[in-house]
Amino acid sequence: MAFTDLLDTLGGVGRFQLIYTALLLLPCSLLACHNFLQNFTAAVPPHHCQGPANHTAATTNDSGAWLRATIPLDQFGAPEPCRRFTEPQWALLSPNTSVHGAATEACKDGWVYDRSIFPSTIVMEWDLVCEARTLRDLAQSIYMAGVLLGAFVFGSLADRLGRKAPLVWSYLQLAVSGAAAAYFSSFGAYCALRFLMGMTFSGIILNSLSLVVEWMPTQSRTVAGVLLGFSFTLGQLILAGVAYLIRPWRWLQFAVSVPFLVFFLYSWWLPESSRWLLLHGKSQLAVRNLRKVAAMNGRKEEGERLTQEVVSSYIQNELTGVRASNSVLDLFRTPGIRKVTCCLMVIWFSNSMAYYGLSMDLQKFGFSVYLVQVLFGVVDIPAMLVATATMIYVGRRATVSSFLILAGLMVIANMFVPEDMQTLRTAQAALGKGCLASSFICMYLHAGELYPTEIRQIGMGFASVNARFGGLVAPLVTAVREFNAILPPVSFGATSLLAGLVVCFLAETRNRPLVETIAVMERRVGEGLSKKDVEGKSEEISLQQLGASALKETI
Repeated sequence: MAFTDLLDTLGGVGRFQLIYTALLLLPCSLLACHNFLQNFTAAVPPHHCQGPANHTAATTNDSGAWLRATIPLDQFGAPEPCRRFTEPQWALLSPNTSVHGAATEACKDGWVYDRSIFPSTIVMEWDLVCEARTLRDLAQSIYMAGVLLGAFVFGSLADRLGRKAPLVWSYLQLAVSGAAAAYFSSFGAYCALRFLMGMTFSGIILNSLSLVVEWMPTQSRTVAGVLLGFSFTLGQLILAGVAYLIRPWRWLQFAVSVPFLVFFLYSWWLPESSRWLLLHGKSQLAVRNLRKVAAMNGRKEEGERLTQEVVSSYIQNELTGVRASNSVLDLFRTPGIRKVTCCLMVIWFSNSMAYYGLSMDLQKFGFSVYLVQVLFGVVDIPAMLVATATMIYVGRRATVSSFLILAGLMVIANMFVPEDMQTLRTAQAALGKGCLASSFICMYLHAGELYPTEIRQIGMGFASVNARFGGLVAPLVTAVREFNAILPPVSFGATSLLAGLVVCFLAETRNRPLVETIAVMERRVGEGLSKKDVEGKSEEISLQQLGASALKETI
């Protein structure tokens, strides 16, 4: 008998599981707001140079005329954002008059921003335009670096201290650092606080999923995992609404951070995973938690019959025959595992890089950034439903490869769509983003089924780290468009296509039994999987079998 059988005895998916899951999914929805917050707090409004300090508009009562005389126009007839005339060119005020060869200079006296849509952003406050425009993307890369470090730090703490303690701390850290970011007036302090916020992303996602998984019976865990994926999508929609209502960046930053103080307060009520408690010799506390669960689910009598010996027997039976591997070198020692690991490194890095490359720069589509954010969130829903169906009835490899290749084609095709066809450009980008989001979920399941049980947790954790690297690189690649507009879409499209092709080198795992050890997997790689191995078997990997580290990436 397994530990999940004990949960079934205590009510299965009862009142406790429903409330517990809801309390964990709500913070994850608002966590998505922080992940895409810079689409609004770092929006770049139309801007042009401030007029020379030694000239005033007093010579004319027409501010528009003053603008035409002091600011050159770009190729589209809009005010040049980064240059101004050294002296006002009053000749430009005469009809059909142009000035050639007039001296220009950089914006020495600052910039004038259009505040009709965004009253304030970090770009306006710290003048992250022209020569300093790359600092805007650097701030997002610093956030993703925090996400990467958080995956290491909170993943290790979750194994040593349990799931609850790092989760509670992550809520507090995000509430404090997020609110502080809305207060400090230094760009350096802002970036440091964004780094701390990024760290909490991994701490919250990792431990929330672990707790949901370890308190859910087997038949409900897949549904719980999918719901968490949809909660992340819901967070993108919430962000669009909150950002529309709260325009100043400091108040928006504060609004999406303060709720985590509430999550911090009620998270003390959440019980620790009894599975983790039992694995670390804290059977008395595990029994106490299980009895509370039984009482909430209307199974108080069954809970009262639990003893430390009975509960410990369930967990021992579940762990029989599994040897844990504590070294990442196990992912490269043998040919079969090495092939899987190298392929997954490319796929997860490319998928994450292309996903964040499309999701973090919504202004380039020319529509309302609020509308585009809603569209990019809504498109994930049908894409995930289609992906789930094709995984079940077609297979993992074909589904992942198709979604990645389709996404790559959509990104590259957008390069050939004229700038004035913004509707088509936005639709193609949204479709590509939906495909990338779906391939993340599919690859998460496929990768877990590829690794043997004894190294599945460390394998999935290593794959997730590569995804974090992809997310870190994406803003840096986006910044290159200031020097070469073609390079970012080519990079995002090409890496997505490459990942789709690399998937073809992986084995299909649909309706095939899980491999338990490295030795068995290497034998299958050498001899091929016989029909006898798979006939009549339809074992699917559960979220619990993926392990805690596998749950670091859900989009």
